[in-house]
Amino acid sequence: MLESIIVLITTTALLLGSPGPAPLALAATGATFGVKKGIPFLTGILFGLSVVIIGATAGLAALFSQFPNFRLICQIIGGAYILYIAYKIASAPIVTAQGAQVAPSFKDGFIFNLLNPKAYAAFLAIFSQFLLPFSDSYIGYIATGLTCLAVATVVDTLWLIFGGILRPVFSKPKQARIIRFIFASLMVIAVIYALV
Repeated sequence: MLESIIVLITTTALLLGSPGPAPLALAATGATFGVKKGIPFLTGILFGLSVVIIGATAGLAALFSQFPNFRLICQIIGGAYILYIAYKIASAPIVTAQGAQVAPSFKDGFIFNLLNPKAYAAFLAIFSQFLLPFSDSYIGYIATGLTCLAVATVVDTLWLIFGGILRPVFSKPKQARIIRFIFASLMVIAVIYALV
């Protein structure tokens, strides 16, 4: 059992922690708005991820295989929303001491991950290949889902903090625009990669 848990944790960290739409959005949010203002977005992402986990365990794979067009529609809507968040990050005003800034919200994070095609693909792979071996399959799904959520919480928080570490660079307008553009571009590339 211990070996299965280690494999699950490692796989989840690699799948969810690799630079995809959510980690890049969190890093960009931390860098643009600061860690504190990014917490609602992080919380929304984690709640959205919880719904994705439940959807994956409830047979989303079966639904997508029965209605392949539904999967494509979800991917297109998800990709469009992620592009919107990328635009919001790239076009955010430069940080100033007096300037009030509106960071992505809990709702933005929730919808973002709810429509994130990478999250669905990751959990379909995890639940089909790395399910924890309990005699009761329901307990296996619940334990696997909770383990994945715990790993995602750590990994996503680290991405937000990483962005926060870059925040001092964002006080310089030229560097801030370049880094925001890089983050936004990487999010767009991650969406294209997930869709292809």
